[in-house]
Amino acid sequence: MTHVLSEFGAQQSSGDTAIRPFRIEVSQDQVDDLRDRLRRTRWPDDLPEVGWSRGVPLAYLKELAAYWGSVYNWRKHEEELNRYPQFTTTIEGENVHFLHVRSPEPNALPLLLIHGWPGSVVEFLRVIGPLSDPRSFGGDPDQAFHLVIPSLPGHGFSGPIRQPGWTDGKVADAPVELMRRLGYDRYGVQGGDIGAFIAPLMGRRDP
Repeated sequence: MTHVLSEFGAQQSSGDTAIRPFRIEVSQDQVDDLRDRLRRTRWPDDLPEVGWSRGVPLAYLKELAAYWGSVYNWRKHEEELNRYPQFTTTIEGENVHFLHVRSPEPNALPLLLIHGWPGSVVEFLRVIGPLSDPRSFGGDPDQAFHLVIPSLPGHGFSGPIRQPGWTDGKVADAPVELMRRLGYDRYGVQGGDIGAFIAPLMGRRDP
């Protein structure tokens, strides 16, 4: 059964280790509500001639809000994300969302990709094809990977966290457990930004 999450934070019992198919389907009411709130933003006064020295300039914020409120096409990006197999599972009582893209190459190495902060699985969309199916991109099929791309606990569709104590160490435990559940006992890890802290911790926990 496909699990559809239209609001963040669907939580299962702490003893549930099932891996559930997932599809992003944000309701139109939520999209409309965001656009309405952006249009109704109450803007502060701007200090003259300070540029970026005192924070984000008001003109830039207004331009950004106008883009998100009337130009950005959520449905287009939702459809792009839903092209890839997505799942959720419960780890330490928290919902964890991830993409799992298996390579057509039978000897592909499992590879976990960890996003930054603030960040999301969107960071990796352009490399999913070349990494999982290099043959189709003119690359060496011996360099193919089975990809696991989680939303870190508290980020994206893995949030919000409902309990304290999610330090870097505990966050690193979650993808280790995820890879175990997927049956991968040998794999590589790549991480940037906060992922660069999580990846070495994973290596120490699961050498």
